[in-house]
Amino acid sequence: MIKMENIRKVYDTGKIEVEALRGVDLQINRGDFVTVIGPSGSGKSTLMNIMGCLDKPTTGDYTLNGQNIKHLNDNALSELRNKEIGFVFQNFNLLPYASAYENVEMPLLFAGIGGKKRKEKVEYILNKVRLSDRKDHKPNELSGGQKQRVAIARALVNDPSIILADEPTGNLDTKSGSEIMELFVSLWKEGNTIVMITHDPRAKDYTDNIVTITDGMIGS
Repeated sequence: MIKMENIRKVYDTGKIEVEALRGVDLQINRGDFVTVIGPSGSGKSTLMNIMGCLDKPTTGDYTLNGQNIKHLNDNALSELRNKEIGFVFQNFNLLPYASAYENVEMPLLFAGIGGKKRKEKVEYILNKVRLSDRKDHKPNELSGGQKQRVAIARALVNDPSIILADEPTGNLDTKSGSEIMELFVSLWKEGNTIVMITHDPRAKDYTDNIVTITDGMIGS
C-alpha cells in the first residue's frame, strides 16, 4: 500500500537548510494498523504530509497503492488524495456552520455522488461511528469526542484506501481519547488500513505495530 525508499526532505529557509527527514525507508501493507510515535520536532508531521500527498520528498521514492508520486503535478496529487486517502486531524477541521450530517456529506458532494446514494452512505457511516442521534448537531453542539467521530466518518465516507490520522486524540480527554482509539481498532478489524501519527504513548496499548521516528530517522 505504502512504500517509502530513502526519503529525504530538506527545507531551505534562505539562511540554512533544515533536514526534516533523513533517509526514511518504510513499508505499510494493506490492512495494517501502524502507529508512528515520536517527540515534537522528530519529523512526524513532515512524514505525514508526504504520506498524505500534501508535499513531495526532496529525494527518494514514495509509492502509494502502486503509484509513484514523484512526477505528479498538483492536480494529479489532489486527485490521488481525494481517491485514496481519508484524513483525520487533531483539530477536527469541521465546517462550523454545517451539521454533522453535512460535514460527512461534503466529500460525496465533491465526488459528484447522487442524492439517494449520498444519503445512504452518510447515514450508514454515521451509524458506524455511533453518531446517528447527533447528525443534525453543529460542531459547537458536540463534545470533542463526538467532533472527532464526525471527522472519522468524513474520512471514511469515500471508501479510501488508507486512513491517515494526525494526533487524533491530541485535543481529547483521557476517556474520549480511549474511545476514539477503540473506534480505530474496530475500523482496522473491519479491514481498513490505518496510519496514526502521535506522541501519545497510550497508542501502544492498541496496536503493537509501532514505528518510532527521532531526528528525521526511523528507528526500531
